[in-house]
Amino acid sequence: MTIADSFNLDLLFPTYCVSTRYSDIAGESNSVINLMFLQSGSTKLNNHSVHSDWHLFLNHAPLTISIAIDEEDINLFRYSIAKNSEEEVSFIKEVKHTMKSVDILDISDPIKLEETTNSLALKIKYG
Repeated sequence: MTIADSFNLDLLFPTYCVSTRYSDIAGESNSVINLMFLQSGSTKLNNHSVHSDWHLFLNHAPLTISIAIDEEDINLFRYSIAKNSEEEVSFIKEVKHTMKSVDILDISDPIKLEETTNSLALKIKYG
């Protein structure tokens, strides 16, 4: 519990308590090992279900939790240039000019290569 607490996790309690581990050994009883930890203080994630009827040939019953996903509008913007337009011709000309001006003599290590590609991207994006 100390480790879970250090990660801001709480032990959840199932919606109903049933055995979760089924013993294969004669005379040994089934047990409840149903540990599930989720974010502390969450009002939406406060319990889980044990599906004892799903265990089939396994010795453990699956545990599940329903997590509500709020609908959210994500605005995506996409820049485009009409094919064969004056803007396309001008853009391609600018990209060619910019690529010719990029120093590619020292791109032998990943850091220098990344710096060069970032520089190229900025030059193309902002001129």
